[in-house]
Amino acid sequence: MPEHALFEPVYALSGLVVGLLVGLTGTGGGSLMTPVLVLLFHIHPATAVGTDLLFTAITKIVGTAVHGSKGTIDWRLVGRLAAGSVPATCITVLCLWLLRGPAADPHAATSHSAVNSVLTTALGIAVIITALTLLLRPWLLARFANSAPLSPRKVTILAITLGAALGVMVSLSSVGAGAIGVSALMALYPRMPLGRLVGSDIAHAVPLTLIAGAGYWLLGSIDWSLLTSLLVGSIPGIIVGSLLSARSPDRVLRYVLAVMLLIVGGKLAFF
Repeated sequence: MPEHALFEPVYALSGLVVGLLVGLTGTGGGSLMTPVLVLLFHIHPATAVGTDLLFTAITKIVGTAVHGSKGTIDWRLVGRLAAGSVPATCITVLCLWLLRGPAADPHAATSHSAVNSVLTTALGIAVIITALTLLLRPWLLARFANSAPLSPRKVTILAITLGAALGVMVSLSSVGAGAIGVSALMALYPRMPLGRLVGSDIAHAVPLTLIAGAGYWLLGSIDWSLLTSLLVGSIPGIIVGSLLSARSPDRVLRYVLAVMLLIVGGKLAFF
């Protein structure tokens, strides 16, 4: 495909399919889109992750506006998550920059290979964790619901720690801000309405993915044509999928998606 093209139909079609699945299942696009870009289109992991981060940031900004207008965002919770994720994201991107090394370095090819290896493995592990989260979410939530409530101080510390973990995971893989983040928040805040947890998680993903995406942009790992094409396909896909979600067999789709993610994650992480 010509690199100068501003729009690629095959990427838009992929965005449409992933958007439909996201709308139907609620699973974050990163766990679906980034593996597709790496495995199906053979896009370099750094470019796939960086482009998907900005793609996620744009879609999450729209989601934040919607949830903000409904009052379903707990900004104190967003601040706690960001207190952990923002510094963790900056440190992770800095480590990637140091691992890659300067472009003039004669060992640059080896450095780029090391970065791609790290990102591919991290992506595979993150996808596997997402799949396990989908499979085990009902059991995990039931277990946490029956456990003794934590003190407000411990909940705050755990929320900041969760933010830091998400900062590292999302920066390395573009995966984790959706299914994993919401599941962890449901365990930490069992009495908070689900809509408020989802809204807070979406709002927190905006600074996280913007900062990480900006870091990849400085690393030269953003494909703007790819980004545009994905947005053209995914936005209508998410809308249609969301409209059809009430009629879809949620449990069946979740298990099928989880098994598919386990296979894909294993291929990325271990092969």
